[in-house]
Amino acid sequence: MRIGILKCGQSPELLRGELGDYDTMFEQLLDGRGFEFTSYHVENMQFPASVHDADGWLLTGSRHGAYEDHPFIRPLEAFIRDAYAAHVPMVGICFGHQIIAQALGGKVEKFGGGWSVGAQDYDFGGEPVTLNAWHQDQVVTRPEGAQVAATNGFCENAALIYDDRAFTVQAHPEFPDAFIQGLIETRAKGVVPEPLLDRARARMGGPRQSSVMADRIETFFKAPRATQREQGAA
Repeated sequence: MRIGILKCGQSPELLRGELGDYDTMFEQLLDGRGFEFTSYHVENMQFPASVHDADGWLLTGSRHGAYEDHPFIRPLEAFIRDAYAAHVPMVGICFGHQIIAQALGGKVEKFGGGWSVGAQDYDFGGEPVTLNAWHQDQVVTRPEGAQVAATNGFCENAALIYDDRAFTVQAHPEFPDAFIQGLIETRAKGVVPEPLLDRARARMGGPRQSSVMADRIETFFKAPRATQREQGAA
């Protein structure tokens, strides 16, 4: 199964050489699960020719806000809507989670409650899952048809499921603790309050359920689904 990775941003240059870029992190997360990968740097306006150029699409994180005016935002939203209409499955992570919601009619904004960084605990339908996070923006209004798949006290819409067409997660299952530490060193100074960084440092080395999320992503991509023609005839 071929997965197209839509790179909506890049990891900080100072970390990229040692820890990899966003697409390589996802390739490592999903290694050994029967996927082949092709990356498209959509932030630099490198888009696939068709939503059918891959069997599924994975949208990465980004330093940008989904609501900001960057050249790649509107074409990416159009691509999302086309993939959704064609029933080509999508997985979105952090910015990917947000831009899919926004493209389909939801609302994303800079959350008044501040930042979420480092290990966070989520309720995935009664299953506790701990994942690393790094965000201030959130999906504050769900699109029509989106159902909550995970939540916590800070982030109501921590994961969303759109029938068999999209599965999106606010946290970063692809981020190891070393990458969070790197973000603290390269992007946090003067931006993220120090008490939150101290809390993130204190939870370094604890258990993460990234493999659980890899299982969920694999299951979602490989689930049997009707074609667009079959859906239209139903």
